[in-house]
Amino acid sequence: MKAALPRDFRLYLLISVMGALVHFGQGVAVGWSVYEQTGSSLALGLVGLAQFLPILLFFLPAGQVADRFERRSVIVTSLALSASAALLLGVAAWLNLDVAWTYGALLLSGCAQILNRPARDALMPTLVPPAQLARAIALASSLHQVASMAAPALAGLGLALFHSALPIHAANTVFILVALAATLAIRQRSRGHAPAPGGRGRLREMLAGFTHIRSTRLLLAVMSIDLLAVLFGGAVALLPVYAKDILQVGPAGLGMLSTAPAVGAAVAGLAMARFGVALDGRLFLGAVGGFGLMTLVFGASTHFPLSLIALALLGGLDSISVVIRQTVIQQATPDALRGRVAAVNRVFISSSNELGALESGLLAALIGPVPAVVGGGLITLLVVAASPRLFPELGRWRRSAPP
Repeated sequence: MKAALPRDFRLYLLISVMGALVHFGQGVAVGWSVYEQTGSSLALGLVGLAQFLPILLFFLPAGQVADRFERRSVIVTSLALSASAALLLGVAAWLNLDVAWTYGALLLSGCAQILNRPARDALMPTLVPPAQLARAIALASSLHQVASMAAPALAGLGLALFHSALPIHAANTVFILVALAATLAIRQRSRGHAPAPGGRGRLREMLAGFTHIRSTRLLLAVMSIDLLAVLFGGAVALLPVYAKDILQVGPAGLGMLSTAPAVGAAVAGLAMARFGVALDGRLFLGAVGGFGLMTLVFGASTHFPLSLIALALLGGLDSISVVIRQTVIQQATPDALRGRVAAVNRVFISSSNELGALESGLLAALIGPVPAVVGGGLITLLVVAASPRLFPELGRWRRSAPP
């Protein structure tokens, strides 16, 4: 019989779900508001840039903060910044302020995110016994996916009912306050780690996350392979093109296509949380290879049901590789470095998503959407095929993770 997950970890799950509801709900509300105000696609592109810039600029100091200071306190500070950003977005929607105010709020929200996620990722392994870590990561991942499905639907409903983003930002403020209360209720305390002396020592300390990843071959392998898979297998970025021009299913079909990967990921995550997952290099490569294959199938498909199935399987396989990668990161990293490694991982994820969307868009403009998506799937398969030679330790690595 499986042991119940600890109380502090259940509070952590609540914090994670609230954060996902805020993030995805805010994305829908802000996108609608900006486009309503400007009618400009470029203005929508600047929304992503405003959120990504703080991550790019501050991920190194954010990782160091997560390791230097008590992590629960860092999360509390980040949530206070998130609440301020949500309030500013609400005021901008209420008073119909210039879009520059929205961008300013998004910059503040991005700062909160890059402060929050390394501290939160580093805190999680201290809340569960080592034997339950893979199960805990799978459960957190699946609940995140459920929230990522629910938040856009709820935000869309709110916009349809009220014709304003103000109620969504008000609800987000409440969600942040719930997350703040849950964070304060966590009993576990993580101690801060002493800084290195001297100027050069401080620089070395700030770059310690990169150094650890580079010197830990298994960690470097799973992060690099996953990065390349997301970078080149960016089919999701072209879903509007497929919905309108290739599958011809319109906005309702686009909603179903957009939801399918999250459904697959949520189902896979719940299955891993229930039955466990083997920490196996071959399973990891199989999941990434399957992700590439489903990207290829989706890219070539002209049948809506087949496209939905391919996207759902793509999401499920991606969830398997994410859980294995996250478990390896946590188990292969000492507590004193977890914040800095988590910060590097976070910027890798953000970079691959943003650059992957850019790569897919540029390639689609040059050679067409179908060759772009199919080509991305083929490149992912080639990366997987080359991985055993580049990282032979992956083929030898196998360890069972008890559920």
